[in-house]
Amino acid sequence: MTKYLHSMIRVTDPVATVEFFKLIGLEEVRRFDVEAGRFTLIFLAAPGQEGLAEVELTYNWPAEDGSDAEVYDAGRNFGHLAYRVENVYETCQRLMDAGVTINRPPRDGHMAFVKSPDGISIELLQEGSLPPQEPWASMENTGSW
Repeated sequence: MTKYLHSMIRVTDPVATVEFFKLIGLEEVRRFDVEAGRFTLIFLAAPGQEGLAEVELTYNWPAEDGSDAEVYDAGRNFGHLAYRVENVYETCQRLMDAGVTINRPPRDGHMAFVKSPDGISIELLQEGSLPPQEPWASMENTGSW
């Protein structure tokens, strides 16, 4: 039997990334600092989804010589992570209030796309459906997702 465990994304700023995912409703469920490998693993999940559907954030520490940590591509080759949310409008508003760009607004009351601080595309899907409403219904796309 196969069971989905998690998706892993590499991050350059674990604090900013954890805060971003908190805005969507995920919580940190466990963290491992691996001194020998010079990396940190942070697992996040929606409440009640621990061990079922998680995101693993991998942070590779800066080099011992003090140079910066590795910089990663925009993440388009990864695709996206998808989360069902209770209210896509409220979730997008919370993200916007925190300075996050809504790349594909939820014009249809069903789907939106945003990006994490490292450029990972995140799809937000409405639980059920909501009628279109402003300002979302007439909001233009921004950038790519």
